[in-house]
Amino acid sequence: MKRKKRTTTISGETERKSYHADEKGNYGEFGGAYIPEMLYPNTEELRQNYLRIMADPSFQREFDHLLKDYVGRPTPLYFAERLSQKYGTKIYLKREDLCHTGAHKVNNTIGQILMAKKLGKNRIIAETGAGQHGVATATVCALMGIECVVYMGEIDIARQAPNVARMKMLGAKVRPALSGSRTLKDATNEAIRDWINNPVDTHYIIGSVVGPHPYPDMVARFQSVISEEIKWQLKEKEGRENPDYVVACVGGGSNAAGAYFHYLDVPEVGIIAVEAAGKGIDTGESAATSALGKVGIIHGSKTLLMQTQDGQITEPYSISAGLDYPGVGPMHAHLFKSGRGEFISITDDEAMTAGLEVSQLEGIIPAIETSHAFAIFDYKQFKEDDVVVINLSGRGDKDLQTYIDYFKL
Repeated sequence: MKRKKRTTTISGETERKSYHADEKGNYGEFGGAYIPEMLYPNTEELRQNYLRIMADPSFQREFDHLLKDYVGRPTPLYFAERLSQKYGTKIYLKREDLCHTGAHKVNNTIGQILMAKKLGKNRIIAETGAGQHGVATATVCALMGIECVVYMGEIDIARQAPNVARMKMLGAKVRPALSGSRTLKDATNEAIRDWINNPVDTHYIIGSVVGPHPYPDMVARFQSVISEEIKWQLKEKEGRENPDYVVACVGGGSNAAGAYFHYLDVPEVGIIAVEAAGKGIDTGESAATSALGKVGIIHGSKTLLMQTQDGQITEPYSISAGLDYPGVGPMHAHLFKSGRGEFISITDDEAMTAGLEVSQLEGIIPAIETSHAFAIFDYKQFKEDDVVVINLSGRGDKDLQTYIDYFKL
């Protein structure tokens, strides 16, 4: 028997307009660049050049070459037969877990390291939560011979030890964030401070569709290779480019932005975003921004974020380090507020159970972030002939200790 559907969609007709960023970096009422004056030169240099550089044929050739021969793209679109049988619908998995470094993050870091080189930068900084973005950044810095500093919350360093070791092996310096909740939000704060102090030679590789314009749009464009591939892969397998639904987990939301990108303005494709409810939406230990968030500004962007009545940011919680963030990117805030996206909140327990189920039905151990997306079938009923594409954003190697501790394996 299906449990009661728990979603936080806005009712009413979906607006018929573009859901991409405008020239000022706005997604409806969200986005923009709310930054201190000291950061203006950094972001303005990037804003004035990113579209021009990305359109340059030599940049495109090098980006495509590295995605193919280094990252291992295209990643497969895999029909999950046993999962489909269990839930009575057609489920396809976009296998971003098969990318070099084990997640979608490397699509963006490849693009941004090439961007940094074009801008003459010789030092890279990054923030990371689950560690996948940190590993992907350290990887491309090693590839290009560029200095790399990664900021990571002290708590995340402890629970993502394998990824910390990888970053150090790749030559990166891993600096702990010791303030606040000592997780992703605080690592981002430390990276921004570093960038303010080193504006000339340093490029900040933001790992998600967050931050001031042009980052949300730039990162989404680099990740859009995911939905670009889904279109032609689905055409081969189902005779059509458009699925009925695209599903992805959302913390900041870069994997989701990439999976949604080419479908944003295609209303017949349903967009489902899955957030971390932690120990429950009403427990005070959650990261379900759609249910708990209000309009505010975080890390240079206007978006939805969890905050107190007087505007202080609420500490998020999730068993998943990559979803442990108090806000969402402005694209996702707009998708929620406009009703274009359907948001579902999944607890730790539901995500862990779903991750184990996928492991045992399909022989794929997903990252705990992705496991949240697999837990939607208790809340969302699909038709037998629906095509549901789930973005399998990362593999579960980094989370094995958490799985071991949870299931007492």
